Amino acid sequence: MGAPAGAGIVNALSVDVEEYYHALVFQEATAGLGGGAWESRVEPSTERVLALLGRHGIRGTFFVLGEVAAAHPALVRRIAGAGHEVACHGYRHARVDAATPPAFRADVRRAKAVLEDLAGAAVLGYRAPNFSIGRGQPWAFDVLLEEGFEYDSSTYPIAHDRYGDRTAPRAVHEVRRTPRGRLIEFPIGTVRLLGWNLPAGGGGYFRVLPGALVQAGIRRVNRCERRPTMFYFHPWELDPAQPRPPMRWRHRARHYAGTRRMERKLETLLAGLRFAPARDVLGLGRPVPARSAVA
Repeated sequence: MGAPAGAGIVNALSVDVEEYYHALVFQEATAGLGGGAWESRVEPSTERVLALLGRHGIRGTFFVLGEVAAAHPALVRRIAGAGHEVACHGYRHARVDAATPPAFRADVRRAKAVLEDLAGAAVLGYRAPNFSIGRGQPWAFDVLLEEGFEYDSSTYPIAHDRYGDRTAPRAVHEVRRTPRGRLIEFPIGTVRLLGWNLPAGGGGYFRVLPGALVQAGIRRVNRCERRPTMFYFHPWELDPAQPRPPMRWRHRARHYAGTRRMERKLETLLAGLRFAPARDVLGLGRPVPARSAVA
């Protein structure tokens, strides 16, 4: 008996490396609390992710925020040293749909330079904070291509109150081509069912939905559509001990729900599906070699 359809498909695993306080819901919830710096927890939470992936022998793509990289350079070196792809999440966690083209260019150029210096490799991928490249920002793709990026993963083809474009293509596709090169879009994973795009790509949906349901959705895409999906999560989603300042119940539910179960659900997902860095799934550049971690 042959292998089931879709058994050979390798999906893309991605991690958005940022602090818990960079999350839009957290920022909205704490906007009226006044000044003061929040405790940094990105290093221990990301180390937890590295240990998790190490246990399963899986490499992924880490979309690292530039200001996090500048503050924690050894962390970026450890990510690269473990053989993971280092990609760009911008320098500041600022929405692209609120930026001008020159400001966006300056932000990604600054972040890319910092990340390439620390990782010792070209940074090919970009993901906008809060998936904030929408139909009104086509110029962002031109900037990314001009700045040397080869793929983007900022599109989430779902209906959502804060982000997403349910009319966007669900599969990997080319969004720009010029004589200088092309830019590929790798959307966050969705499954098409009864005329709707349903989330199968991670994040808050994965925290609150049954893990088996999300895994079944990814398997369906692999089997029926014969293509990979993009899955993502944040290190802070594995950190239930992060600060819990006063906030409205709807903000608290969105930000903290499922954090205590997140690591266990990821263990099951990683054991049941095949994953690799986005650049390898797309066949871009050369595979990222594992090397000794650099402190």
